[in-house]
Amino acid sequence: MKKLVLSTKKQEVMDYIYITIGMILYSFAITGFIVPYKIVGGGVTGLCTVIYYLSSETMPVGISYFIINTILLVIGMKVLGPKFGLKTIFAILAGTVFMTILQHYIHEPMVKDVFMGAIIAAMMIGVSIAIALGHGGSTGGTDIIAMIVTKRYNISLGKVMTYCDIVIIATTLFINPSIEGLMYGYVVMGIAYTSLDYVMTGRKQSFQIIINSDNYEEIAEAISSNFKRGITILDGQGWYTRKPKKLLMIVVRKSEANSLLRMVKMIDPKVFITMESVSGVYGEGFDDIKLKVKKERKVK
Repeated sequence: MKKLVLSTKKQEVMDYIYITIGMILYSFAITGFIVPYKIVGGGVTGLCTVIYYLSSETMPVGISYFIINTILLVIGMKVLGPKFGLKTIFAILAGTVFMTILQHYIHEPMVKDVFMGAIIAAMMIGVSIAIALGHGGSTGGTDIIAMIVTKRYNISLGKVMTYCDIVIIATTLFINPSIEGLMYGYVVMGIAYTSLDYVMTGRKQSFQIIINSDNYEEIAEAISSNFKRGITILDGQGWYTRKPKKLLMIVVRKSEANSLLRMVKMIDPKVFITMESVSGVYGEGFDDIKLKVKKERKVK
């Protein structure tokens, strides 16, 4: 049977395409809304905005973005591994190019109302970061710090990045010494990372699927070959027929569910399936349990 999932190489290509889309969206939010209004929305781009205006607009945001992220990237590669580093290098280079180009052509805010511009930019930033992170990349800066922390502790990306950005946003006072400018920065931060958590949580949503079919062996083999997911066979008995039944229980990501159902339907058009959303799945192929376990004292 023809595989219904993308090959590893094709999936890698798709990851880079999505990261590129995310960085275009991110760069447009920064150069079209954040920088023209002198809003320091947090992260490396927040520092880059401050640097841009303190240098009398001679240091483009894209250049300082590249320099600062290069330093953080070295640290991130050591902790998160070279594969993460390669995609993040690509994302940082893409961000550098897109921000430099867009800032060259965009000199005025995209909307007249500052508050509306801040909201639009915040939502775009949150979604773009989620796109990059969801495909193994990163927009750099506090994203890298957040991924290092969440690798070891069970805390959301949004919270870690919020803590880092509170201090960064305070630097807006150097270029816009007003409480109003400071509050715009915190508005952007709050909305951006709420959007980030919302998108990332949706990506991690999983389903527990129970399949009732006489062709359970063929279905189990197809699922194992195409989705690389574990399958549990449950013993059951039909109440009406009094005949023994074999049920398959599988847990898959939300993004895999439709493809799996389509494949099962092709094998057995009369299949009976139940599907239930689960809030958390921990183990091989899913999320790690990020909790500290106390070491037991050795008894002499």
